[in-house]
Amino acid sequence: MTEFERLSGVVATNIQKLVQNVSSMQRMIVHIDSQGDSLRQQLRQLQHYTGQLARDTAQQLKSIGDLQGLDPKEKMQKERLQDDFTRALNSFQRLQTEAAQREKADLAAVRQQGKGEPQIMGPGENMPQESRTQAMLQDETDIKALEEREKAIRQLESDIVDVNTIFKDLATMVHEQGDIVDSIESNIEAASVQVHEGADQLRQAHSYQTSARKKKIILGTLGLVILAILIIIIAVEVKK
Repeated sequence: MTEFERLSGVVATNIQKLVQNVSSMQRMIVHIDSQGDSLRQQLRQLQHYTGQLARDTAQQLKSIGDLQGLDPKEKMQKERLQDDFTRALNSFQRLQTEAAQREKADLAAVRQQGKGEPQIMGPGENMPQESRTQAMLQDETDIKALEEREKAIRQLESDIVDVNTIFKDLATMVHEQGDIVDSIESNIEAASVQVHEGADQLRQAHSYQTSARKKKIILGTLGLVILAILIIIIAVEVKK
């Protein structure tokens, strides 16, 4: 197995995983409000794993681009992998943005609920110590949950930045390869011009050769005519 075959196989498998993960995350987002924090945590883990997978795939594509001596079939396969990866990455980025927006909206709603009116005790009413302790513990739990969600949102935003960086690197790689392609096309065009020029020169040479041949035939015929006249003149003189 060549290095190109190994790398292209890994990239193709990774792209398939990216597409599958994006599909799974889309289903999770649909049900996340009804299934709560457990599904939300699974979604975050899958998003983070998919981001790492995208970074690894981009690096492997770059390694393919650095390979020398690829034949036309391998170059076509490389371009197809780049296109497939770009589409999968686009889908992942859209999903990340949607997930971040939903997380921020949900967090804002939770914060707004936390700003509700505090419970007011009537005259002579005192909250039992046990209830106060439970309320304090619940407040601490709620605060920790909010902090965890804020941390998750920051991580998600960081992952979105990473995907944007992958897009930039991919665009740079394709652009550099495009310059190479343009250079090849320029060389092909130059070679085509040279071929046409060579053909014109051959036609001109053929024309010159034909013209020279005609001149030789005319001169040869003229020489034979002159020789015949001289022979006739000499014969007449001899008879005299």
